[in-house]
Amino acid sequence: MGVISRKRLTEFWKREPAAKDQLKSWFTEAEDADWKNPADVKAKYGSASILKGGPVVFNICGNKYRLVVRINYDYDTVYVRFIGTHAEYDKIDAETI
Repeated sequence: MGVISRKRLTEFWKREPAAKDQLKSWFTEAEDADWKNPADVKAKYGSASILKGGPVVFNICGNKYRLVVRINYDYDTVYVRFIGTHAEYDKIDAETI
């Protein structure tokens, strides 16, 4: 899968260094993934949440951080829509970003 954009992740882990290792691992795993549907994502990441309308929420560092992506399964592309602390996540509408 192509992941757009790594820059958003690197900017976040510069601000929150504790997230760096897990975000790097997630990025590598997502790039190597061949997800064809939400069930494939859940098979790899059982704690991921598939929201109404398609966004996927990943818990990073034991749910200290939240990563929201949209996945275009037909084009093998993952779009990073949000990365932030759990408190920052609570202030957004993850279904519409």
